[in-house]
Amino acid sequence: MPNEKKYAYVLHDNTLAISLFSANSKLFTKADIKIANYISANLNHFLQMTISDLASATSVSEITISRFCKKLNLPGLQSLKIVLAGTDSINTFDKNISNNDNCESISHKIFQNISDGLNNTLKLLNFNALDRSAQLICKASRLICFGYGNSATVCKDIATRFVRLGISCEFSADPHQQATLSACLTKGTLVMAVSYTGSSVDLLNNLQIVKENGGKIILITSHTLSPASKLADEVLIGVGPEVKNNSEASVSRLIHMAINDVLYTKVSILKKETFEKNMIKMRQSIAKLKS
Repeated sequence: MPNEKKYAYVLHDNTLAISLFSANSKLFTKADIKIANYISANLNHFLQMTISDLASATSVSEITISRFCKKLNLPGLQSLKIVLAGTDSINTFDKNISNNDNCESISHKIFQNISDGLNNTLKLLNFNALDRSAQLICKASRLICFGYGNSATVCKDIATRFVRLGISCEFSADPHQQATLSACLTKGTLVMAVSYTGSSVDLLNNLQIVKENGGKIILITSHTLSPASKLADEVLIGVGPEVKNNSEASVSRLIHMAINDVLYTKVSILKKETFEKNMIKMRQSIAKLKS
């Protein structure tokens, strides 16, 4: 978590609160961190509080609380309560991996984190943004995917799957090639970028080139207020608790793939005739490769 050392962000038991706050913590102020810590430590009590109660309990102003909610991409405190109301504030076991864990314990912890991440993302997803993104993909004559590291594996999956829908797809994990593709955009090109933080300098530079050349951008990320979010036409947020002793954002990678699955399924429905014809062609071609 970007602000953990600077602001001593405390991780309490509420999984969705942790995911929601950590996904947006990069731009949190000290007052925001105080609010986030209080809510995640006192969820049940928070759900019964007014904005005045919360302001008094955290020694911040009501305006600060309203701004805090907007940083979470929520209109106000009531919306935050609705998002968190269905969560379980009791953590039944430590989901962080220790050096003494056996394979059974590791499996339970990783699978539970993936499950929590998927359920939390489902509660936070902007379904209207998903619909708009699906429409953008349908209208695109060319789809280019940008991503680095773990995000590149999601991009490769996107390019591999959407080509079945009759869309010309390309994938690049090289910043120089991305810069070239961005500078030479043709009409109808859509860029899908995947970035856990949404703050990679190379990605930001290339997305800026895309915007300057009139391209549309869909961003899949785990940070709502990231710099890349400001450049994107549509932003799809996927959050998940990461397991300590695992330096890679593995949970978020799988959640980002799940968001892609939703998009792919929706677009295949919108382009049903093309999808069905191409699937037949694909199976026939693959069958020829089998002995």
